[in-house]
Amino acid sequence: MASPTIESILHENRLFSPADEFVQNASIKSLEEYRALAERAAADPAQFWAELASQELHWFKSWDTVLDWQPPFAKWFVGGKINISYNCLDRHLTTWRRNKAALIWEGEPGDSRTLTYAQLHREVCQVANVLKGLGVQKGDRVGIYMPMVPEAAIAMLACARIGAPHTVIFGGFSAEALKDRLNDAEAKVVITADGGFRKDKIVPLKAAVDQALADGGVPSVASVLVVQRTKAEITMVEGRDHWWHELQATASAHCPAEEMDAEDLLFILYTSGTTGKPKGVVHTTGGYNLYTHTTFKWTFDIKDTDVYWCTADVGWITGHSYIVYGPLSNGATTVMYEGVPRPSNPGCFWDVIEKYGVTIFYTAPTAIRAFIKMGDELPKARDLSSLRLLGTVGEPINPEAWMWYHQVIGGERCPIVDTWWQTETGGFMITPLPGAIATKPGSATLPFPGILADVVDLDGNPVPPGEGGYLVIKHPWPSMMRTVYGDDDRYRRTYWEHIAPINGQYLYFAGDGARKDADGYFWVMGRVDDVINVSGHRLGTMEVESALVSHPAVAEAAVVGRKDDLKGEDIFAFVILEGHYSASDELKQELKQHVVNEIGAIARPGEIRFADALPKTRSGKIIRRFLRNLASGEAIAGDASTMEDQSVLDQLRQG
Repeated sequence: MASPTIESILHENRLFSPADEFVQNASIKSLEEYRALAERAAADPAQFWAELASQELHWFKSWDTVLDWQPPFAKWFVGGKINISYNCLDRHLTTWRRNKAALIWEGEPGDSRTLTYAQLHREVCQVANVLKGLGVQKGDRVGIYMPMVPEAAIAMLACARIGAPHTVIFGGFSAEALKDRLNDAEAKVVITADGGFRKDKIVPLKAAVDQALADGGVPSVASVLVVQRTKAEITMVEGRDHWWHELQATASAHCPAEEMDAEDLLFILYTSGTTGKPKGVVHTTGGYNLYTHTTFKWTFDIKDTDVYWCTADVGWITGHSYIVYGPLSNGATTVMYEGVPRPSNPGCFWDVIEKYGVTIFYTAPTAIRAFIKMGDELPKARDLSSLRLLGTVGEPINPEAWMWYHQVIGGERCPIVDTWWQTETGGFMITPLPGAIATKPGSATLPFPGILADVVDLDGNPVPPGEGGYLVIKHPWPSMMRTVYGDDDRYRRTYWEHIAPINGQYLYFAGDGARKDADGYFWVMGRVDDVINVSGHRLGTMEVESALVSHPAVAEAAVVGRKDDLKGEDIFAFVILEGHYSASDELKQELKQHVVNEIGAIARPGEIRFADALPKTRSGKIIRRFLRNLASGEAIAGDASTMEDQSVLDQLRQG
């Protein structure tokens, strides 16, 4: 793997400090306060996390050892006894939060439901007893394949309550992908729904489960628990399939939380877009609980009056950490929405913010770019004045999209927390603390206190400011993945053997390229395989995309490399235009020159292809390997089952 010496002339110098009013009410109020926290954490990470664990969480029994680090395997709070479901529910019941809204749910057709902490606790206990009645014991794995309904969160908390590790499988996965993941986890029970609503259509989830289990496809599964959501006709297999509402109705609401060892398995989450055997990321209980709790509390500057909404799906790590576990552990009110912008209601996100008075809004850059394409009229027609803080997740955000988000959605008053992290890290790694850190459009800014991050070369040496390199973490943190499920060797190879250890110190390599600027701010450039080598110059695809999107005609762009006999690689750009612009050869030339003006002649795209849409997963991530296939004239390689709209590939082939 060659070192990404990313050359960037696309500088971003705008700096946005939080408003005085925001700072006055913030938990962490200044850069000096942040630096003091970060320095204390760096000086003694174990002591830093131990103090927070004692202050922030309920433990049935304290730990014997804070950190047992046998590189690359970590154990945190060894010997401690804890339960994340207890921390999310029970401990709030003795406070005023008992009757506070824990979960606000909005269904796509417009139905809604609000559960207080007491009500959520009751339902979680009932479903935990239902699972026990189906033979689930501590350590048994449970598959969850659900739409975005309250029962998805209830199922997760019920599993955690009885010590049954869950594996949530995104409802957009195919039956074959579902089968692979259930088999890898050896799931004993599957929790699903008859279907879910998405873009004005019913997604037939139970049918996919039936297909996955057909002919003994997943021999470990003994029972299927089915939520009635759409009332679509489905097949119920006698003896195997059970209706959720029927079993819940007769279940006891008394279910004490199991005392779990801090290192007991909490969940397995399979990374999307895998080829071959699924890669199950393993997270354990104590460290994950602490880290998601603390990162949620500080990054979102959470107040008891906040109404927080993360637009992700619980099938992804963002839904685990920042819809369910992080918010509920803090006693926050978390919003859960079943739908997405769609023909019948393109402004539905703004409706939800207005209806519930959402104060914190956390979404993906892909969604923001889609909002830009829809126009300013939709958000401007709603009252978004309740918002006080915005966030982004999932990929680096283009500066122009950041500015639109800041101006149109945030009304130039809301700080933006641009968060960098991964399924494997469990929680935010690099992010602004909004009352303390001034932001730059496109930068994730500084590491969270306790995270020792750097940008290095292949030999593990830090690279100079402004120069591209590999983004690494130098010290274990509480929510780090523990291994790949059932495959320690794969864990070691994938995350710990790319960068040479420095003085015996192992470096976690995230797979992302990055650079640091003169202020120490991190600029994540995307996956290292999303770096294009043009005539020996290595350019981050995000830099070229940012240049394209800064042109008023461009709503969204995706850039890949294409083999070139002369240059090594050439730049191939797929471009979606703003609604009132038309594709033409003249516009192609104008956009190519615009990139030259923004970055330099080395970054001139060899080809630009206009498109109406890009191939994306149902969670909104661009599937870049398909774009590479298309750019190279190759057949589409890999599983396309996670695509939102498979017809997009045909449209792109036709150019």
